[in-house]
Amino acid sequence: MTTQRSEESFEQVAIVELALEKSRARTERAAKALRELDADPHLIEALDRTQEEISATARRLRQGTYFAVPASQTSVEAA
Repeated sequence: MTTQRSEESFEQVAIVELALEKSRARTERAAKALRELDADPHLIEALDRTQEEISATARRLRQGTYFAVPASQTSVEAA
């Protein structure tokens, strides 16, 4: 992959990563607001669970992109 294509590809990944972080932070704020409102526990638990799932999704995205090894680099060719 050319350097330009690689940069453009990772830019798209970063955009998604930023959107996930914004969603996670918004979910965290909503859970805090519900706690302050003394909302039903199941509402708070749902938001807490969602926040964890968003964090896990972001982690999988990083592992599958920034820390992944391209398939072309996983095999050894005999000389």
